[in-house]
Amino acid sequence: MIKSKRMTHVGQMFSHISKTYDLLNHVLSFNIDKSWRKTAISYIKGKNVLDIATGTADIALAIYKKDPEKNIIGSDISFGMLEIAKQKTKNTSIKLVCADALYLPFKDNFFDNVIISFGIRNIKNKIQALYEFKRVLKPSGKLIILEFSKPRNPIINYAYIFYKDYCLPNIAGIISNNKDAYKYLAKTIRYFPNPEFLSDAIMHVGFKQVNFNLLSFGIACLHVACKEG
Repeated sequence: MIKSKRMTHVGQMFSHISKTYDLLNHVLSFNIDKSWRKTAISYIKGKNVLDIATGTADIALAIYKKDPEKNIIGSDISFGMLEIAKQKTKNTSIKLVCADALYLPFKDNFFDNVIISFGIRNIKNKIQALYEFKRVLKPSGKLIILEFSKPRNPIINYAYIFYKDYCLPNIAGIISNNKDAYKYLAKTIRYFPNPEFLSDAIMHVGFKQVNFNLLSFGIACLHVACKEG
């Protein structure tokens, strides 16, 4: 595993919850997150894949299990998350790199796919990140962004906000002993831009064929775009 000296407050926070992160993801999403990830990786084509904000490498592992011949690199800012990912990927060819998504240590035009799952909302400068994703993608390479969203149905949205803002931090606090981290994560979901805004940002940095699909009544959203060939 390649390490970077750069470590942010967000990276430290994720390191603190890394040991219970997988369990909480599945419990708190009622395992729906697995189907979202399966949908996201169905768009991956080509050999070279960069999984940004890989966390404990769930997406990277799902891609590897589907096609072990792919060249997969998982990058994350959190040392703690990557330590868990290292254990989970030890019998695979997946490579792990500790890196800031705003300063990726990869050459231009290298990856066929860049995927980021539930990570872009934690990146402060999203436009800079999108430019960086485009830089490392090959011409005609694919960008895949899976992120939480806001249900359009007002009744579902009200129930979702109540669960996310009140139930989730309390349950997570019991399991992880870090209620504040999950309060922060709930806040990032609440203030994350709507899918149309993110699509406009993706187009603004020069991606083409920008589309999004709402998943599970709009609780999550999948964006897919291509770098101009």
